Amino acid sequence: MLEIDRLPADVQRPRYDRSKLKTRMVHIGFGAFHRAHQALCSDKLAEQGGDWGYCEVNLNSGELIQALRQQDHLYTLTEMADDSLSTRVIGVVTSSLHGKGDGIEAVISAMSQPDVAIVSMTVTEKGYCHHPASGDLNPDHPDIVHDLAHPDAPRSLPGLILAAIRRRRDAGLPPFSVMSCDNMPENGHVTRNVIVQLAQRQDAALADYIQQHITFPSTMVDRIVPAMTDSAFAQLAERLGCSDPVAVEAEPFFQWVIEDNFVSGRPAWEQAGAELVKDVLPFEEMKLRMLNGSHSFLAYLGYLSGYEYISDCMADANLRAAARQLMLEQQAPTLRTQGVDLTAYADSLIARYENRAIKHRTYQIATDGTQKLPQRMLDSVRWHLRNGSNCDLLLLGVAGWMRYVGGVDEQGAPIEIRDPLKSELAERVASSAEGEERVRALLGIKAVFGDDLAQNEAVVATLTRFWLQLREQGARATLAQVVNAR
Repeated sequence: MLEIDRLPADVQRPRYDRSKLKTRMVHIGFGAFHRAHQALCSDKLAEQGGDWGYCEVNLNSGELIQALRQQDHLYTLTEMADDSLSTRVIGVVTSSLHGKGDGIEAVISAMSQPDVAIVSMTVTEKGYCHHPASGDLNPDHPDIVHDLAHPDAPRSLPGLILAAIRRRRDAGLPPFSVMSCDNMPENGHVTRNVIVQLAQRQDAALADYIQQHITFPSTMVDRIVPAMTDSAFAQLAERLGCSDPVAVEAEPFFQWVIEDNFVSGRPAWEQAGAELVKDVLPFEEMKLRMLNGSHSFLAYLGYLSGYEYISDCMADANLRAAARQLMLEQQAPTLRTQGVDLTAYADSLIARYENRAIKHRTYQIATDGTQKLPQRMLDSVRWHLRNGSNCDLLLLGVAGWMRYVGGVDEQGAPIEIRDPLKSELAERVASSAEGEERVRALLGIKAVFGDDLAQNEAVVATLTRFWLQLREQGARATLAQVVNAR
C-alpha cells in the first residue's frame, strides 16, 4: 500500500489542500490511461488553485477501486524515458465507486449530484455498444437489450448515463456535459448518437431534452501508457520503499485536444497543457490514423514476427520502415490537418516508439481489433479507393489482423484472442478454408467492414495475396519483400 510519508524526497507530493476539492467530475473507467492522462492534467490544475475533483468509477473490476480507497485516493504516476524517470503522487481523486460492489444506483446518484458538471469516460471502443463501421447504437447488444427493459437498472455505459440524465432532468438540476476520451473519430458524436438513439427507444421527450441541453465535446488524447506488469510493480516498490497497486507508468509525451463545448463549465485545462479548440476532428484523425493506425500495424505484424514490445519492433529495419511509410504515404494524404508538419510528426512517433523504458506489448495493442480497425485503417482504405491511390500497406495491416485472429502464431502456438466479437471470429475462422475463403469470411463481418469492402474484388485479391504470403513466408520475410519493392 502506498505510504506517502515513506516516499523518497524526489517524489512530488500534492502541493495543494485536497480538502478544498469539489467533486465536479465523474469519470467512468478508472484505467491506466485515465490515471496517466486526464487525472494528471486536472492534478496540475489543482496545484494552480483549481477545485475540480474526480469521483472515479469502475463498472466491473472492483479491486482497483478498493486499493485506491485504502490509499486515501492517492496513487503514483511515473514518467519514463530511456535515460530518466520522475514520479509524482496524484491527489485529485475525491471519491470512488464500483458498479458491482457499490451498486449501479450509487453510480447514478453520484452523477446526479448538483455540483457535477462533467461526466467523462475511458472505457475503450467496445464500451459504447455501437457498430464501429457506422457509429450507431447496436440495439441487439445484450446490455442494450437489458437496458431497454430495465432503464432504471442499466448495465451499459449509454444506459447508465441516460439514467443519470433522466434523474437530473426530473429533479430540475442543470445538465452536465458528456466527454468521451476514447480513441474513436468524433468520439463526442458517437457518444451522442448512442445515448440519443437509446433514449429514442425509451422516451422520446428525454431524447429531445438531450438534443437541446446536453453537450458532447469531442477530444483527442495521446500518451503511451502500457499496462503494468508484475516486474514493473516490483521495480517501482523498490524505488518507492512501498507498494502502490494503483500505480501507472507513461512516456513523457502528453497531448489532449478538447472541443470547447461544455454546458455547465469546465476546468481551465488549457492552463495545465491541454488545447481547447473549436474542431477536434482533424487532430483526432491525425492521431488515430498515424499513431494508432501504425500502432495496430506494428502490433499484428510485430506479434507475428515474434516481437513482444513496440520498442522491439523498432529494432527491425523493415518493420520500422514499413510503419513510417504507412504513416507518410498512406495515412497522411487522407488527413485534413493544416499547418502541421506531418513528416516531423511521423518522425516524432518513431522516436516515441523507440523508448525502451516503456514496455508497450504488441499483444496489448492487438486486443479488440474489431473495434479499432474501422477508424485506424479502414476509413483510410476507403479514402484511397475513392481516390484511386495505393493502400497496400494498410491492407497488409488488415491481413496481419486476419492472420492474428486465426488464433495460431507462426510457431504453431495458440494466440489468446481478446475481442468482443471473439466467438464470431472463431466461428468464421473454423468454418472457412485458408486463403481467399478465410479473407471473405472475415470481411463478411458487417459491423466492422460494412458492405462495400467485401464487394471490392481488388481489396479481396490484395488481402488474399498478403494473407497467403504471411502464412507461407512469415511476417518478417513478407515485410522485407514489401519494403524492398517500394
